[in-house]
Amino acid sequence: MKTKQQEIEIPFLLALIPLVTMIVAMAITIIVFEGSPHVPLALGAIVAGFIAWRLGYKWETIEEGAYKGIRLALPAVLIIIVVGMIIASWIGGGIIATMIYYGLQIITPSLFLMTICLICGIVALAIGSSWSTMGTIGVAGMGIGMSMGIPAAMVAGAVISGSYFGDKMSPLSDTTNLAAGVTDTNLFEHIRHMLYTTVPGLVIALVVYFFLGRQFGGSAIDEGNIQSILAALDSNFVISAWLLLVPAAIVVLVALKVPALPALVVGVFLGFICQIFAQGGNVGDAVNTLHDGFAIVSNNEMVDELFNRGGIASMMFTVSLTIFAMVFGGVLEHTGMLKAIVTQILKVAKSAGSLIAATIVSAFFTNATASEQYISILLPGRMYATAYQEKGLHSKNLSRALEDGGTLTSPFIPWNTCGVFILATLAVHPFAYAPYAVLNYAVPIIGIIMALVGYKVQFLTEAEMEQLKVKQLRIDRENELTESV
Repeated sequence: MKTKQQEIEIPFLLALIPLVTMIVAMAITIIVFEGSPHVPLALGAIVAGFIAWRLGYKWETIEEGAYKGIRLALPAVLIIIVVGMIIASWIGGGIIATMIYYGLQIITPSLFLMTICLICGIVALAIGSSWSTMGTIGVAGMGIGMSMGIPAAMVAGAVISGSYFGDKMSPLSDTTNLAAGVTDTNLFEHIRHMLYTTVPGLVIALVVYFFLGRQFGGSAIDEGNIQSILAALDSNFVISAWLLLVPAAIVVLVALKVPALPALVVGVFLGFICQIFAQGGNVGDAVNTLHDGFAIVSNNEMVDELFNRGGIASMMFTVSLTIFAMVFGGVLEHTGMLKAIVTQILKVAKSAGSLIAATIVSAFFTNATASEQYISILLPGRMYATAYQEKGLHSKNLSRALEDGGTLTSPFIPWNTCGVFILATLAVHPFAYAPYAVLNYAVPIIGIIMALVGYKVQFLTEAEMEQLKVKQLRIDRENELTESV
């Protein structure tokens, strides 16, 4: 049963004020002052809380919205911290150095962007996690690509495209399961329906990477630079193919349906062991590496830049930004401000195609406001479910639109948890890699075009409509019984 506060409707224009305030403050802070996004997010949350308070919400309710947002971010915070540890331990254990060493000798520079995109796609498909893929294979890929003279933004874009393709199409992915679950869609039916937008997006991305990579073939590559990097790696680390068993072990663990967090913790432990026994370090150094990151002076500027990183401390900026972002998003959602904005969008979406297109845009909008890809799936998924049923649309249209607009656009927002994670992990700003994360913007565009022209828009059969009505009647009766008790 709703409380009086939950029945308070936030006017559309008032709901926009915190968002506009945050965006303007963010632009000034980042562009003019070259500052961090924390204060603009805090300001947006304060403005949202003040408006909600003036409209009748009690402070306890507003505070609960902030705490709810933080609670939603806790799984992401834990993964961010563990990824910081795994980067440090894999560098200290020589695992990243080994991957880069062999990668520089095997991968053709002109095909590198295509290759790293496909490799990240395969790994993410196997383990169901774009973050884990970027934090391991992606970090090594950044080292290899930059060593070949390929700009970091291009490499990051290819890594992100591949990682998100595999994550989106994997039955092990949390966002894929979330989109299917919140819309009550069969998981594999959801994945099959995503093929129509995601595979063309990957093909477009690979074609772009093929043409981008042509400039890095032949004479464009500084062989002397690569040889000096190989020599620096060889003199500072024990390079061994046996060390490649560590990332292979993580892939196997997640393929066996071990959850991502425990699997990554195993990766940290294996890297820790490798630093002591394979690289000849002591326990104290290995422990300090996990917290402070790895430190090296190799007399090679590129190697020093690549390997002086990682650790728990390096992720604290990301953790704090995630908390600020989720406080802002939590207040907006809990006080009904996001609902007020989405309701206005529904008034414009009259046809089935425009409804799907509006869902994709709304999911992106939620990424920018609530700062979390999970909310960009959950909120529009809840808000649009009834509208899809009223138009006779199959729920897999909704689940695909949520992924096209929510999962894939999250890396483009610098204050979104995905954007801050990638910045901390790959050390490239979202604004820099955005033009090269081709799959991530190609798929939403393809999804919108397909929806508007009516291609692969699946409607419910009469039998499915009857089943939905029976199910809804049962849910209504259960709710009535709960309220009466």
